[in-house]
Amino acid sequence: MWEQKEVRELKVGRYMNIEDEPCKILSISTSKPGKHGGAKARIEGVGIFDGSKRSLVAPVEQKIQVPMIDKRKAQVLSITEDEIQLMDLETFETFHMKINDDHESKLVEGGEIMYLQAMGKSKLM
Repeated sequence: MWEQKEVRELKVGRYMNIEDEPCKILSISTSKPGKHGGAKARIEGVGIFDGSKRSLVAPVEQKIQVPMIDKRKAQVLSITEDEIQLMDLETFETFHMKINDDHESKLVEGGEIMYLQAMGKSKLM
């Protein structure tokens, strides 16, 4: 799920879609309008789910996709070597998720953890 916004409305630290991947905006630089065209913006971002850097150059009037990022809380039900079973604390839905390398030591059965959900993908925070 996403909404549309103009490039001029974006801010550093917010999210946008670059190449159909939700990205966190790292920097925005704009040029002045020239003799034959409008102002352009160069946006640098990093993918939320894959961690790769992406950039976009677009006119400031152009509409782009902004993903709806949902930050949720879940309870850890069980932990295996590479997967974790969670229960969402709002909907009580249970699901499995891959464990990131940097989260293995923080996970405890019965504990709570935050996760991101955007565009049909999920990631532990």
